[in-house]
Amino acid sequence: MVSYDIEKESLEIGLIGLGDMGQLYANRIVAAGWKKVNICDQPNQYEKFKELFKDCGMNVCRDGHAVSRRSDFIIYSVEAENIDRVVAEYGPSTKLGAIVAGQTSVKEPEIRAFEKHLPDDVHIVSCHSLHGPTVDSEGQPLVMIQHRASKEKFEIALRILSCMDSEVVKLSYKEHDRITADTQAVTHVAFLSMGTAWKTQRQFPWETPQYVGGIENVKVHMALRIYSNKWHVYAGLAIMNPSAKTQIQQYAQSVSDLFKLMIQEKEKEFKSRVKKAGEFVFGECSDSREPILLSDTLLDKYSLSIVPKDKRKPNSHLSLLAMVDCWYTLGINPYEHMVCQTPLFRLWTGITEYLFRNAEMLEEAIHSALYSKDIRADDMEFYSASKGWAECVNIGNMHAYQKRFEDTAKFFESRYSEEETSLLVCCYVVTKLEER
Repeated sequence: MVSYDIEKESLEIGLIGLGDMGQLYANRIVAAGWKKVNICDQPNQYEKFKELFKDCGMNVCRDGHAVSRRSDFIIYSVEAENIDRVVAEYGPSTKLGAIVAGQTSVKEPEIRAFEKHLPDDVHIVSCHSLHGPTVDSEGQPLVMIQHRASKEKFEIALRILSCMDSEVVKLSYKEHDRITADTQAVTHVAFLSMGTAWKTQRQFPWETPQYVGGIENVKVHMALRIYSNKWHVYAGLAIMNPSAKTQIQQYAQSVSDLFKLMIQEKEKEFKSRVKKAGEFVFGECSDSREPILLSDTLLDKYSLSIVPKDKRKPNSHLSLLAMVDCWYTLGINPYEHMVCQTPLFRLWTGITEYLFRNAEMLEEAIHSALYSKDIRADDMEFYSASKGWAECVNIGNMHAYQKRFEDTAKFFESRYSEEETSLLVCCYVVTKLEER
């Protein structure tokens, strides 16, 4: 403990990039008692952050050179698409023997930038908090990657970031990108496609009878939650992760394949495909695994829907059927990825599991998918939206991604404040999951 206290007095910590996550890390590190914390954002933001953090016990620097040359542990907190440029600029100024980390959501370009631009005598440790800046970090997964670092240096990084009170998961950067492609990128594109489909139809889902009930509540809440955030949070995850591109393309293909069977009313083939995929993903756990999701009754208490539940119409749940088909086609077991679970992925897996473990509900969804004309227009727009998002990611155009995202976000923005209270259900579910 004595050596730890000495480190807190003498070891200098630096953060380059003061977005929402950068500020979260900086505040938590200072609150944990580290005395010398150097921070910076872009040089033109110097005066702004100097004023903002003047009473926070941090040394606000003009740029990354000032942070890099004096700090013993440095965290780059910048968007994945900018990491190479920023490290190229400030990396050569890194202090001899320092530990350098990055908290981008995609690790391959980050590691590539570190290897290319950092001096050989610098230790490389990477990290990624698998939650957003508004989520309590306690108990959430924190991925730590010992890429080019001694055991001693890696332990220093672990001690510093213990202030997040997170569950540490040790992975390689390739393992990280492969797992987060499923737990984050594909999950996001499903909700993005829902939002785009609703926007295209000029339809608020809580005003229609196909979106009533517990599962629908989660879909609507989380789609709105995503669209109320910043587009670049999701763009980097999807576009810069090669594993994400593969999985997103397969998800869109699964939507397409199932939709073609639906409109042709090929019941035998459609049902066989859905059941085979469900058996692969959920079969072995159907009796032994405790369900992820809480009761449908609880979720109903926080519904946005203005439609009475007795007026509910069946939903095909194409988005969920396609997810299971995607997992099956790629040989992915989502339960193995719970090591890097996010609140969103827990809920997404939970509602998918809930559907497939309820035989009556699954049969209703299959019948609706094949024969219900009330939901057909929604499914057609979802099919088109998923194709559009997959194409956007495959091309890798950030500007196109931003435009698609912001066009849909603008449609829903007047409803975000109304939605905040009902999002308590998502927080409640996550809390209950963490207690298990």
